[in-house]
Amino acid sequence: MTKINKLDRLLKTGQKLYHTQDLALLWQIANRNTLYTAIKRLVKKQILVSVRKGLYSVLPLDQLDPYRLGAALIHHYSYVSGETVLAQAGIISQKVYPITFVSSVPAKIKINDQVFLFRKLKEKYLINPTGISLVKGVLTAGPERAVADTLYFNPRYYFDNPALIDQRKVKQIQRQIGY
Repeated sequence: MTKINKLDRLLKTGQKLYHTQDLALLWQIANRNTLYTAIKRLVKKQILVSVRKGLYSVLPLDQLDPYRLGAALIHHYSYVSGETVLAQAGIISQKVYPITFVSSVPAKIKINDQVFLFRKLKEKYLINPTGISLVKGVLTAGPERAVADTLYFNPRYYFDNPALIDQRKVKQIQRQIGY
């Protein structure tokens, strides 16, 4: 496949972030050495930007949506939850710097000046879609699911504005999920 065809396929997908395996499938390259050579050349020509090992972007890092970037970083199922959602909903008032995700693997990753925090949740709870919706292309917990998740990790968590929490919905979500 020529370089122009590779670029054409990249641009036609509309995606901004690609894992190495995505590029292999997109370009139909089975040989790993050929794939890594093609990627290395496109990174050198600044057509692709290396985000971290195995993850590439067609945009400069400062132009990427931080939530989409976070969702792509660990290459596992994850969703935005915890303090990030609670701060957006006004349930906690302090400024939250890391974007908090719930995932099957724990991690803390810093890209540029943005920190991404991944909290590990048991698989049986993680796969339950209750209270999670797709927001701007990223799976995101609603406020009640974020409260339930936060209480799972820290049962004594202090909420600045508990009046904003629908306790009935939180209890219902906790029952449906099983924690």
